[in-house]
Amino acid sequence: MNRLELSDLPIETTSASNSPTDAATISAHLAAGGPPHSLFSPLHYENNYAYPLLIWLHGDEGNEHQLRQVMPLISMRNYVGVATRGTVSNRDNEASFRWEQTRREIFLAEHRILDAIEMAGEEFHLDTRRIFLAGFQSGGTMALRIGLNHPDRFAGAVSIGGPFPQGEAPLRCLKQARNLPIFLAQCRDSIDYSIETACEELRLFHIAGLQASIRQYPCGNELDTQMLADLDAWVMEQITGVVAEEPHFPAPWPQGEEN
Repeated sequence: MNRLELSDLPIETTSASNSPTDAATISAHLAAGGPPHSLFSPLHYENNYAYPLLIWLHGDEGNEHQLRQVMPLISMRNYVGVATRGTVSNRDNEASFRWEQTRREIFLAEHRILDAIEMAGEEFHLDTRRIFLAGFQSGGTMALRIGLNHPDRFAGAVSIGGPFPQGEAPLRCLKQARNLPIFLAQCRDSIDYSIETACEELRLFHIAGLQASIRQYPCGNELDTQMLADLDAWVMEQITGVVAEEPHFPAPWPQGEEN
């Protein structure tokens, strides 16, 4: 596995509007009075094809420009991508943000994500039945939260290194949420999302009847290329209904760990 160095990318203060072209492009947008977004145009974009939309929520020390690093490693062709900025600024680095699970921050995140979907729809031809949420660390937890709060609006939710959300009734729409496919990636040596926590979540998913898949990776609190490749494979399974061959590495979560 190749670890990604998610360096803080500079915040752009001017709006760039790039029309979709044959080349994959990423553009930054500053909506009037709203939070900044980044958009990813897939390689050889076709106007007549309705693309799935992948919404990326960055990690604890990133911003919306993390999309530039992750989308080319997920897929250059399969999706339109969009990212928005976390709701809480990090004091030690003005260019980085995070997502928190307070009522106010959840409300703000929901509106930023809805704005991002609208913005992507203005630029690209989207299949609105195939909108996926994905995120890293606190962004992954928020992706699960928003997906569970609005399960009828999303085709799936992915969390890489972010635990299941706590507080503010994440399963308040449980009946509908049972139809939401969920993918979680847990890092074996993670401090923030431990094996013990993941095992507790497995029991919760079983009791609640959620459609959750979980994989464990031999790393710490980091993002790597294998995780993103597995994310792509999982999303395409949800779209096509065709299950990809099981990768040799990493293996699915060991069945014995749930007990």
